[in-house]
Amino acid sequence: MTVEARTTGLRDRFGRMATDLRVSLTDRCNLRCAYCMPVEGLPWLPKAELLTDDEVVRLVRIAVTGLGVTQVRLTGGEPLLRPGLVDIVARLAELTPRPRLAITTNGIGLARLAAPLAAAGLDRVNVSLDTLDEQRFFELAHRRRLPDVLAGIEAAAGTGLAPVKINTVLLRGHNDDEAPALLDFALSHGYELRFIEQMPLDAQHGWRRDTMVTADEILAWLSTRHRLSPDPRERGSAPAQTWLVDGGPARVGIIASVTRPFCGDCDRTRLTADGQVRSCLFSQDEADLRGAMRAGADDGELADRWRTAMWGKAPGHAIDDPSFLQPSRPMSAIGG
Repeated sequence: MTVEARTTGLRDRFGRMATDLRVSLTDRCNLRCAYCMPVEGLPWLPKAELLTDDEVVRLVRIAVTGLGVTQVRLTGGEPLLRPGLVDIVARLAELTPRPRLAITTNGIGLARLAAPLAAAGLDRVNVSLDTLDEQRFFELAHRRRLPDVLAGIEAAAGTGLAPVKINTVLLRGHNDDEAPALLDFALSHGYELRFIEQMPLDAQHGWRRDTMVTADEILAWLSTRHRLSPDPRERGSAPAQTWLVDGGPARVGIIASVTRPFCGDCDRTRLTADGQVRSCLFSQDEADLRGAMRAGADDGELADRWRTAMWGKAPGHAIDDPSFLQPSRPMSAIGG
């Protein structure tokens, strides 16, 4: 690592600077979505291995005040299951400089927590919604909770967490015919819809490139009902490529991590619920901050460990490389 890299933010060998931190608060979830977790669930991390609320806040403080992080997204598993969530948000909102704070959630419990989270300082929320049909929701997530998700989305919009963004994963033969209907739903309520290509992050390791619904297919389906045109705004490091719908101002996005990778502009760093730094969703390596922190490491040492982890970030995820190996940890354990 160069002297400059040791004294600046989370820079890697390819000149990318990580300013967007994804923090997983738990590996637990109250759904069993087919592309993420088996029906029977997974062995949860022991409580002693999870970062405490104080440890989460300390590591985020180091990232924000010393490593150039400007955006923090709380993820899981399902972050609304974290008992101290509202207090964590409030403490992060008090940091100087203040980071932008967001949560990615399945929406269950959001009807109850949207107002407290907004009052604590949460800026934005992304809610996963893969279908508008109750039976399909049960088939995909193995829980009958669609009304709770819809109520959570409505509550978030009503408490100022706007624009509410909706994340949708289409699975071939299951919900791929709902793309236009989901967009119409989002447009009618003022939500921003993001389709996400299914990635090889399922615990079952059942992902296959040849059965994945692609960005090109999604665009073709949406175009049967709406006129899409390229978004004139600069995309920057945003994971979603966006299009204006019927001339705008409404937009729809696609996060095409597989068929249209954006690794060259990636600005993300990840912290797992048990305190491991991951430079990429698909990393095979992790750097342990929890162990060092509990052994007495000061803030400077923790920052150096974080910089070193990010310095070794690969140029891309290499999904198309024959040597690609799916991470041993599933998405629920890594954090979105």
